Amino acid sequence: MSTTEQPAIERASIDVDIACVGFGPATGGFLTTLSRKLMNDDGTPAIESKVMPGMPLQVICYERADDIGFGVSGVVTRARGIRGSFPELDPAQIPMAAPVLSEKVVYLLDPIGASRRSLALRIGDKFLRSLNRTLKVAHDAVELPYTPEFLHKKDGLVLSIGQFNQWVGTQLMSSGTVQVWPGTPVGEALIDDGKVLGVRLLDQGVDRSGAPETGFTPGMDIRAALTVIGDGPVGAVGRDIDRRIGTPPGNEVREWAVGMKFVIEMRPDIDLAPGTVVHTFGFPEPEIFGFFYVHPGNVASVGIFVPSWFDCPTRTAYRYLQHYIQHPYLWRYLEGGTQRSWGAKSLQESGKRGEPFLAGDGYARIGESSGSTNVLTGSGVDEAWTTGVQLAEGVLELLQAGKPFTRENLAQAYEARRRASWVEKEARVAEKSRDGFQRGVVTGMMGMALTAFSNGRLSLGIHPSKPCEKLATPADFYRGKLMPEEIEAIRRESDMHGSSLHDALMDRCGWPPIPHDGTLLVSHQDVLLMGGKVQAPAGYADHVIFQDIEVCGRCGNRLCVEMCSGQAITRSLEGAPNFDREKCVFCGACMWNCPETVGGQPNLQFKAGAGGLHSAEN
Repeated sequence: MSTTEQPAIERASIDVDIACVGFGPATGGFLTTLSRKLMNDDGTPAIESKVMPGMPLQVICYERADDIGFGVSGVVTRARGIRGSFPELDPAQIPMAAPVLSEKVVYLLDPIGASRRSLALRIGDKFLRSLNRTLKVAHDAVELPYTPEFLHKKDGLVLSIGQFNQWVGTQLMSSGTVQVWPGTPVGEALIDDGKVLGVRLLDQGVDRSGAPETGFTPGMDIRAALTVIGDGPVGAVGRDIDRRIGTPPGNEVREWAVGMKFVIEMRPDIDLAPGTVVHTFGFPEPEIFGFFYVHPGNVASVGIFVPSWFDCPTRTAYRYLQHYIQHPYLWRYLEGGTQRSWGAKSLQESGKRGEPFLAGDGYARIGESSGSTNVLTGSGVDEAWTTGVQLAEGVLELLQAGKPFTRENLAQAYEARRRASWVEKEARVAEKSRDGFQRGVVTGMMGMALTAFSNGRLSLGIHPSKPCEKLATPADFYRGKLMPEEIEAIRRESDMHGSSLHDALMDRCGWPPIPHDGTLLVSHQDVLLMGGKVQAPAGYADHVIFQDIEVCGRCGNRLCVEMCSGQAITRSLEGAPNFDREKCVFCGACMWNCPETVGGQPNLQFKAGAGGLHSAEN
């Protein structure tokens, strides 16, 4: 059996029929659909277990986070697949959920003058301001006269993923037909001759390097006829399978984004209706998209997406998010509000180009890590849910026919369903929709519109390059604003204090300091102690590893430090950066951003772990 290199350890093992990795919308859709067909009305098994004859099918899901409701995302979705699973759904049943009531797309002008805008955008902004009366440019923003059809979430829902996952999980566990085990990270897949035989849980009772200590408990082997991988864009098991089994020729994840959000309780006098949706672009940088969703109870999810094609070598989503919420268009609603929680996550934005093998002998892939996200519409939750439903329907078909979970059988029962569905059709339309951003923001926006209105037949731009191949140096990015020697002086000071560069560079470039008020505008460190606390249980090895400290020492940009969502990675005077998992929110930004490789793999290894945010509101 092929496993990662480690000393021979005697491990306990159990046999199940189906093992799932990761509990999110995709696995929720899979288990919801599967669980409804496992028992007869008289309480007898509709499908008998092969590992426990006479008993119902044995289905277990393992989730890394210590609660099934600790997803991180505010979402607006058309909810076609979700409503298909719950035809009588009343959104009021789900905390923080509301039907979409109104939707706008808004271009945000730069009220500060510090945003890095091209000549074309500066001319365009000046022209828009000159048409103030005609366009009703108010609060430094222009509301588009309509929401493009490809963005519109008509008949959709505004959701908190954390609350939605909790609602789905509660129903599943009360059914008694499946088991969901939170706080149980999976380390790797069990693979023999290209066949997935199950998964191995993480070892417990180890030090930070993984060496056994008192109370050492080897991770159990979970052997399953079918392993369902739904562990998201930075899931260790999905990446392990990609590395050891391979990916389809030409498919690779080259585009991603870091999403960061606040959940804010607005002032009592704000009367925005639940289901109000605002999509924004243009500020705090032209490349950064934003969102503002209103939940019941006068609560809003407000956030930004920082894409991989934003070639700034020193950036933090947190500082940009604080400037974003202070934009006059949003600040009129948010000023005087209270921050309730905060969160960050990675998004796989290669779509179909990042699609792995959807099925193989003994395993199937669903959700975001299977390339289901639609990068044109900015939609992923309903697509992920639907892929889980499709797999469940295929699995039931195979179980009822007594067929094994081979690559061929899963391809016919699951993959064929997915290829014939709206998920596949819309993903093909979206496949090249963002290529234009390789040539600039204006070209990118034009390319998205061209692709949408031509139904995917036309596109602009080129095939995306790896971000590290086009990443600017600080001197190039800040050319005309800062001198190279000034940047170098800031770098030396940052190394000495272990701090990142971005705050100091943004200060020097005209971004105003954040007026911290301790309620809504709080420091990056304080936000880790407020809503969105970090979980980092002892007894597990660190999940962020720097393979070669000499390679780290030669790295000039230290982008892992600059992009860290929780300031868990900090500069050191020599060698590898410091890692503090008590601050790691498990977003995976460091993994996406490491430009250095060792043996063909990123020098920064993002492994399985138990870290992450602890907030159901996210």
